[in-house]
Amino acid sequence: MKKRVAVLCFSGGMDSTTLAAYYRDAGYRLGLLSFDYGQRHGHREIEAARDVAEYYKADHAVLDLTSINFPGSALTDPEVDVPDGHYAEESMKITVVPNRNAIMANIAIGVASAYKADVVALGIHAGDHAVYPDCRPEFVRALRQCMVHALKGFHTPALETPFINISKTEIATRAALLDAPLHLSWSCYKGGLLHCGTCGTCTERKEAFKNAGLTDPTEYAA
Repeated sequence: MKKRVAVLCFSGGMDSTTLAAYYRDAGYRLGLLSFDYGQRHGHREIEAARDVAEYYKADHAVLDLTSINFPGSALTDPEVDVPDGHYAEESMKITVVPNRNAIMANIAIGVASAYKADVVALGIHAGDHAVYPDCRPEFVRALRQCMVHALKGFHTPALETPFINISKTEIATRAALLDAPLHLSWSCYKGGLLHCGTCGTCTERKEAFKNAGLTDPTEYAA
């Protein structure tokens, strides 16, 4: 019997690595799509994505979007510092790259349709909702509707976001149950040799392991 295929938007971070473990555990063949959009932590993120893809022996592609300029975001603009603190704080809005998830998701949908994959999956979770508009349930509903119209008459995969209503702590718990290789994953927005330990995504990562009562495999600079 032919294996079902899941195409994942895949950063190599904690959420997408757990997402890969989730679909692998469900018996899917994995197609992992990573994106270089000029993010300052891109070299570390893509390296982690490749390591996790190799761990799962998954198909993996890195798509180059660096010809597009995204000024004004702390993730893509060297003139804007990455803020420290928690995602709930107003300062985290500077980390938004406008429409980023929509761009990546639509590329993944096109690839999944062309290859007749069964599922396109995004690793967005409830902790993203406060800051990122394209991580919210209403965005996913609109994206799903757009996909149905855009692919009318062509192969249309299911669009799934299995973590959209759960916390980062719950993702850490699921990762442990699925034996996800989070030691290979990369979260930090600053992209140094080690996770900085103070940016929003490092803060959230630390809290998730602590609140889940799990050992954090991450080495932090602070």
